[in-house]
Amino acid sequence: MSEPVHQSHVSEPVARRTSPLVVLVHTVTFRQARQFVPAVIPLVAAIGLGGGMTTVVALVVGVTLLSLATAALSWWRSTYTDGPSSVVVTRGLLSRSVRTVPNDRIRGVEVETPILHRLFGLVRVRIDAAAGTVSGKEEELVVDGVTRAEGDRLRTAVLTHRQAPVRQDGAAEPTPAEEEFGRFDNRWLFYAPLVGSYLALPLAAVGALFRLAQELPESLRPHLDNAQLAGVQALAIVVGGALLVLLAGSVVGAAVVNWGFRLVRRGGSLIAVRGLITRRHTELEIDRIRGATIAEGAGMRLVHAARVNALVTGLGDAARRGQLLPLGPRSEAWTLARRLVEDPGPLVAHPPAARRRRILRAVFAGLVATAAGLVATVFAGWWWVLVVGLVLLVLGIPLGLGRYAALGHATGPRSFSVRSGWLVREQALLQRRAVVGWQVRQSFFQRRTGLATVLACIGAGHGGYAAIDMAADDVAGFTLAASEPWAATFSRPAP
Repeated sequence: MSEPVHQSHVSEPVARRTSPLVVLVHTVTFRQARQFVPAVIPLVAAIGLGGGMTTVVALVVGVTLLSLATAALSWWRSTYTDGPSSVVVTRGLLSRSVRTVPNDRIRGVEVETPILHRLFGLVRVRIDAAAGTVSGKEEELVVDGVTRAEGDRLRTAVLTHRQAPVRQDGAAEPTPAEEEFGRFDNRWLFYAPLVGSYLALPLAAVGALFRLAQELPESLRPHLDNAQLAGVQALAIVVGGALLVLLAGSVVGAAVVNWGFRLVRRGGSLIAVRGLITRRHTELEIDRIRGATIAEGAGMRLVHAARVNALVTGLGDAARRGQLLPLGPRSEAWTLARRLVEDPGPLVAHPPAARRRRILRAVFAGLVATAAGLVATVFAGWWWVLVVGLVLLVLGIPLGLGRYAALGHATGPRSFSVRSGWLVREQALLQRRAVVGWQVRQSFFQRRTGLATVLACIGAGHGGYAAIDMAADDVAGFTLAASEPWAATFSRPAP
């Protein structure tokens, strides 16, 4: 009598498709159809199309049908699977592409809700793989067009490396309680004109308006030849209008990106939600955070404002996804940073030799221009070159002093800090465990003045943060105090 055979059934991950409603979104945005535009344009040019409303309607209908067909085929050919060990995304209209990312390579998840997705109740999930494993945008997996509930499930599953727990009654386990770390105050939008990144778009808009004005027909151009609008008054109107556009544009741009910003801790994750038109939901694992940076631009320092970024190991596009406070008072920024990383204490000023080096580097251009101005004045009478050189020379002194004042370093029991920069002053608070190596650089002039630049190599943020022009005799002590005991073998290189 044969014994019964017992077979173990292991549930395989199920390949899923996104919502069919995403076909409508991609049809409207011509997402898949764009790749056929380079082939269609020469074809239409070769065949030729007659004029008239019928041709225009036929062209619009044809393009829409092409977009609908390509969007539907792309949806049918795309699947995603989130298993206990990896996430697999398969896609491809003409050629198939299978991308597999192990769960231990996943660094963060971002859930976006563009305005068209919001109309259909859909979201876009970006799964960030370990930065550096591949190049460019391939560092992330994108699952575009799932329902909001499926987006939340996928986000939870890939970050915890398992499916969301389910109770015996079939209901999902309650989510952990939230602890609020920060909330954006709309009054902080008035800091935006002092931030260069928020001025970039309105600057481009002002340039485009001037360009458009030059291209307008003569009959449509504004005429400012009236006696009341001539000369200085006309210039004041133009400059005032441009400044108004810049100020308003920067505030509006900051509002669009950061509206409703809120940072909370939920379980082992930090969750940031922001955006007016495109709503973004970014989640980072706290265990992967190795530090934080507090950045203050020259304009922001005037009003005591700052921004905070988290340094997360292997996170791609860290400047945006690691942003924990996009803009706010300096006190709020430091309160948030200290909740993530222990403050090592006040910074140690660098030696006077570092101040002399900063000043000499700052006035060098003025010295060269002044020498050239003396020659130009004697032989060509170009006295204005001498004036420019003297102005640069004088301005270089406070510039060098400001650069020196930005330098500093500090060490504590579990963290350390370095600071540098003048136009944008950035201070990094780093955990000791973040350091994977040290690099010491000494130029010829640094060796003569007993200085060195020490770079802490970490696997997050920029990849390295430097203590510039510190005393060379302090290098060994600093590296030992700012990292794990392995740095005890560090020795100062011979001069």
